[in-house]
Amino acid sequence: MFNTLIIPFLADTLLIVLVIVATCLLLFFPAKPRLQAYSRVLIAGLTTYLIAKLLGSVFQPEDLRPFEKLGVEAGASYLKNPGFPSDHMLLAVSLVYAVWFETSRKNWTIALAVMAVLVGLGRVLALVHTPLDVVGATVIATVGAIWYLQQPTTHALKKSRTISKKSV
Repeated sequence: MFNTLIIPFLADTLLIVLVIVATCLLLFFPAKPRLQAYSRVLIAGLTTYLIAKLLGSVFQPEDLRPFEKLGVEAGASYLKNPGFPSDHMLLAVSLVYAVWFETSRKNWTIALAVMAVLVGLGRVLALVHTPLDVVGATVIATVGAIWYLQQPTTHALKKSRTISKKSV
């Protein structure tokens, strides 16, 4: 039962839940101004994807996925490629960063981070990725998240609003 229900849920279905929750949070609770928040999410996501594809084209630690090495069926969906970095984990971690930086929903960010860890664990347990594939995707998504550092902090925004109100 664990292999047929829980692992596919963690490896595939939980990512869908994460995407839906993160999308709702980004649509309904984005940082102000919205256009700048959405622009940062887009640029960070594209940067992350570009880095992942470039790195994956020059560095593949394994030619075969774990299930192929073991001669068993994959426990989750996968693309026909060597697997570094994990696309599922790349998306999950990128969305966690987007929600963390672009909303003020700390509890939701923690919940999404837990979901992302479970997705990564599911991908490894399903034998479609190695731990290196999952960790590599996490590191790449972290590098792509550097775009969010251009966003002023909440404290700086409050201070600038206070100064502008006093000058009026």
